[in-house]
Amino acid sequence: MPELLLELFSEEIPARMQAKAADDLRRMVTDKLVAEGLVYEGAKAFATPRRLALTVHGIPARQPDLKTERRGPKVGAPDAAVQGFLKATGLKSLDEAKIQRDPKGDFYIGLIEKPGRDAIDVLAEILPVIIRTFPWPKSMRWGARSGKPGSLSWVRPLHAITATFGLETEEPDVVKFEVDGIETGQTTYGHRFMAPEAISVRRFEDYEAKLKAAKVILDPQARKDIIFADAKELTFAQGFELVEDQVLLDEVSGLVEWPIVMMGSFEEEYLAIPEEVIRATIRNNQKCFVVRDSKTGKLTNKFVLTANIEATDGGKVIVSGNERVIRPRLSDAKFFYETDLKTKLEDRLPKFEQIVFHEKLGTQAARIKRIERLAAEIAPLVGADVAKATRAAHLAKADLLTEVVGEFPEVQGLMGRYYAKAQGEDDSVAAACEEHYKPQGPADRVPTDPVSVAVALADKIDTLVGFWAIDEKPTGSKDPYALRRAALGVIRLIAENALRLSLMKVAASALAGLSVNPADAQKLPSDLLAFFADRLKVQLREQGARHDLVDAVFALGGQDDLLMIVRRVDALGKFLDSDDGKNLLAGTKRASNILSIEEKKDKRSFDGAPDAALYSLAEEKALAKAIGEVKAEASAAVAKEDFAAAMSAMAKLRPPVDAFFDKVRVNDDDAKVRENRLKLLNEIRSATRAVADFSKIQD
Repeated sequence: MPELLLELFSEEIPARMQAKAADDLRRMVTDKLVAEGLVYEGAKAFATPRRLALTVHGIPARQPDLKTERRGPKVGAPDAAVQGFLKATGLKSLDEAKIQRDPKGDFYIGLIEKPGRDAIDVLAEILPVIIRTFPWPKSMRWGARSGKPGSLSWVRPLHAITATFGLETEEPDVVKFEVDGIETGQTTYGHRFMAPEAISVRRFEDYEAKLKAAKVILDPQARKDIIFADAKELTFAQGFELVEDQVLLDEVSGLVEWPIVMMGSFEEEYLAIPEEVIRATIRNNQKCFVVRDSKTGKLTNKFVLTANIEATDGGKVIVSGNERVIRPRLSDAKFFYETDLKTKLEDRLPKFEQIVFHEKLGTQAARIKRIERLAAEIAPLVGADVAKATRAAHLAKADLLTEVVGEFPEVQGLMGRYYAKAQGEDDSVAAACEEHYKPQGPADRVPTDPVSVAVALADKIDTLVGFWAIDEKPTGSKDPYALRRAALGVIRLIAENALRLSLMKVAASALAGLSVNPADAQKLPSDLLAFFADRLKVQLREQGARHDLVDAVFALGGQDDLLMIVRRVDALGKFLDSDDGKNLLAGTKRASNILSIEEKKDKRSFDGAPDAALYSLAEEKALAKAIGEVKAEASAAVAKEDFAAAMSAMAKLRPPVDAFFDKVRVNDDDAKVRENRLKLLNEIRSATRAVADFSKIQD
């Protein structure tokens, strides 16, 4: 079957836009093909700094013919309706229409036959529309073509469009169309400097091979593999080790079409700067990788760069040029770092009085005071020294005002640790200056030092309570203050450090430091707890747990000890995976369903203890006895936080519940017996609530 080759050749496309642009091109073209009835076999898109390319193979040569029936007016309808029907269907007369009988009468039915078009004609129609409506995050218009002002909006000036379609065994045809004066053809161009001549291409295999011969590696992954392998080999050959950086590798591969890896160096005096600052300087300014001494594990004064040309001098000028740029950048960083060291962290804090954190939550200085107070209250709960936690909270944000963080925001917190250590702070205090921001994502490390944990919790809970208090909650996909991330951070801090604390109490304490409407203050902790429940469901779902089990545990009310909730959910999940658990769940659901129906019918609930004197069957007596024993045993186990034992106790209910439903008629003719049996069903529901609300559990 035929294949499509499409290339959009332009000036340099920003590296950060290339991957999405390639994916968008593939999606837009293939979606349109399918919509036109041209179901393809496979598609793959590529991007280099100067081109977007797409190959789609297995496209039918022609659209299928379409036959559709159109219902017309009733037989005997006015002539105007009949004429409109004939025009819409293309029929010459009613003799060509069928008559369909219907309970409402007889109707004319017209068969519309639409012959399929050649795929190349369909492509010539859809491709220019896709090009004109391409969703670049930023685009531009440029000069006139053929005496007319340019109308195309593209990321950079578009120079050529290659579009061919045909069978592998035949010469492909050009898909003919034009966009803003650019006509399609079979001509592309190689590397800007090493092979700039025009290249005539036919289909994808031919296209990719000719580009490679013209010093262009089309596949982004292939360019990444080359850069990574060559950089590893180059550093290893000199006894060093490449500091891997996937994000930088992705970016660098989008800056070159023919990657050539080289190594440069800088003066050893700059190694006195913190390694992270060296890395940020070299990475941000020159898109280069840093190098580590494999023996000491410390950075060396080497860096790895990726050029886009095979230089005749072996790359000496390129390396020298990069060194000339990196040296002054490192010199600036060294100056910033040394200047920062001259001012103590606490001496910077008064400036926070003039910096507003949020117009409704006050200054950054006020927030720091709230975090200090909250960290001091949390410290005993997590085994942290109160004085150290308070001190760490006092200094944790100070590095935001330093020169280095101003230049490289990504090292905030980290520089706080360096500066705290430099001024002689306790190791735990210094570590907390860095770690209180953690974890910032699912892959980020969770702090374990108690001081860091106390300050991290205080920071995140103050943020959550503060924005909840001013009603700035996440809505839909919008979360401008990263409150979902903060809540997940709190959950991970508690769960992975096995911490026991009441979220309601901590939230209430954080709330006390804010000026909040008393009515809002009463509902805020419970509202926030519901938000934590949702985040916990997300967290547990990612770990393979069922989200409905979280609902079942939270539904008991007063559940704000996240560690115990996680353990209870885990035990409940294991129980429900067993036969006893599955059957007890079915029995409990049956009891709940019967109760719901009868409560609605009688417009009353069946609370209260059943009357043992009204038990007439052995199954009733056995169930009542089992409920009493299980309720006591399960409650005692829960009180000891032995949730596995509580579930084992629940399992004892299964046989008497099964026997009850097998032998006992709940809706007895005797009203008193019926009421008593419904109360017994309510006891089943009540007994299971010792561990969870089974009504929230999905079958």
